[in-house]
Amino acid sequence: MNLRILKSAVTNPWFNLATEDWIFQALDANSHTLFLWRNSETVVIGRSQNPWVECKIDKMQADDIFLARRQSGGGAVFHDLGNTNFTFLSPKDSYDQEANFTIIINALKKLGIDAELSGRNDMQVGDRKISGSAFKHAADRSFHHGTLLVNANMQKLGDYLNPHPLKLKAKGIKSVRARVANLIEFNETINHETLSEAIIEAFCEYYGDTAPVEELDEASLAKQPTLNKYYQQMADWDWRFGKTPEFSHHIETRFDWGIIDLHLDVKQAVITDVVIFSDALNVELIDLLKDTLTGVKYNEDDIKSQLDELGKANLELIVQVNDVSNWLIGEIKG
Repeated sequence: MNLRILKSAVTNPWFNLATEDWIFQALDANSHTLFLWRNSETVVIGRSQNPWVECKIDKMQADDIFLARRQSGGGAVFHDLGNTNFTFLSPKDSYDQEANFTIIINALKKLGIDAELSGRNDMQVGDRKISGSAFKHAADRSFHHGTLLVNANMQKLGDYLNPHPLKLKAKGIKSVRARVANLIEFNETINHETLSEAIIEAFCEYYGDTAPVEELDEASLAKQPTLNKYYQQMADWDWRFGKTPEFSHHIETRFDWGIIDLHLDVKQAVITDVVIFSDALNVELIDLLKDTLTGVKYNEDDIKSQLDELGKANLELIVQVNDVSNWLIGEIKG
């Protein structure tokens, strides 16, 4: 069976996750394919996760951190250029998950690191986790991807993956943290290039064959319309935020002019229902707030824009509307 080796020169996570989808959906499955890649600073969440629960969205935006949602399940992870990511694709009838782990373990041995499989998904050195994996299967192909911690910034991992304590009752999957280590702790000379070379060598040795390394770059989007289609999906707000499982957000505060007890139901990142309890004297304000917020995307820009318009149209209520706007946006940001 033929081998195919792809390596991304792009660090945009939407490009690399789109390439994964392209490999899984569109490439000929009658070969063993290896794809190696890494991302600029990114939080990658699982298909069924809620970014507002898993991430500090405001800090990510301030620091220009990417948010990406992958097609597979599992928890939230932080990627930076200190991560090397691997993807294996094989025909379903010859897929061997153990073989994939063996290739990675053999590659690490070449670099003087003794790793072992831990459970079904992880690899570790001693008692420290250095890799996590996820899997996907279709009628004719199977897919295994994972990440290796090479020299990742552990401080930033904590900065962006420890969410603020929003009062969210969220469906979907919450992440579990594990004790992790960078491979550089076990071999100070290791980097993305040396690790990639070792994985490619171990891949070819395992299957007893060779293949040229195909370098992917931005020009690939123009050459491959299907890849470009997947890229547009990965970059789209509706995929990254809109696919969030349904959740509710309950917050309460007291202003000089009254108490606001606000309940938001959010579906596909759009506010679908608003319930407000208040002792404010102006009942019209409460009705206008409910009407204005219903149907708005659950993000600070859209909410602020709608509430700004409400204030401009009702100047006698502008102080109260601005109070609610600043408070609500602050709560969403955390």
